[in-house]
Amino acid sequence: MSEANIITGQYVQISQSPASLGERIMAQVIDSVLIIFYVIGISILIVKTNVDFFADNIFFTLAIYLPALFYSFLMELFNHGQSVGKMVMHTRVVKKDGTTPGIGNFFMRWLLQLVDIGFSCIGVLIILVSKDSQRLGDLAAGTMVIRINNYHKIQVSLDEFSYLDRKYKPVYPQAEDLSLNQLDIIQRTLNTEYGYERERRITSLAAKVREHLKITDTKTDDEKFLYTILRDYQHFTLEII
Repeated sequence: MSEANIITGQYVQISQSPASLGERIMAQVIDSVLIIFYVIGISILIVKTNVDFFADNIFFTLAIYLPALFYSFLMELFNHGQSVGKMVMHTRVVKKDGTTPGIGNFFMRWLLQLVDIGFSCIGVLIILVSKDSQRLGDLAAGTMVIRINNYHKIQVSLDEFSYLDRKYKPVYPQAEDLSLNQLDIIQRTLNTEYGYERERRITSLAAKVREHLKITDTKTDDEKFLYTILRDYQHFTLEII
């Protein structure tokens, strides 16, 4: 499987391998089995508690159909782009540029999943012929499913993009006060494998950097903030050169 290589606005190269058709099918099978067990389990529970399905249609719908129907959307939205099936198969949904999808991206994937499943042959064909093994929902949402173990970010050397940084205007002048050791900690934290632990570390580190450099801006996303700090530091380094 070929890798998709991207250079982001922070001059970071992202290498990510699309999940194979087999991995995607297995993840879908696992999720489908969980949904079936969920619906059957809840149905048995309702029957044993003598709840009248027809007398309480709203309860029946909310208790069974909606959670099952929105399963993939809610799991991917609140679990870093992973359903249970994707967690087992070590795959994850990301945007084409490697960043985390937003609620609109996840909703579009979920909405068109109904089409992909309903016309399974067409859905499989689209995955096979698309460049990054994307289904219809991915193409519309600008997302792709990648192998987590093959996902990494590599900082591009300053020399390669020095001519682009010359006109760059720093956002945080305080970045110049960072030491090489501090910069290395930031870089290694951003390069760690995606997951809950990475996000926790980024949040913690961003707070410490803001405190250390006396930066009051707290509206900027923590990951974007750290990448901006790195880029600002690169700018000042190039000025010295």
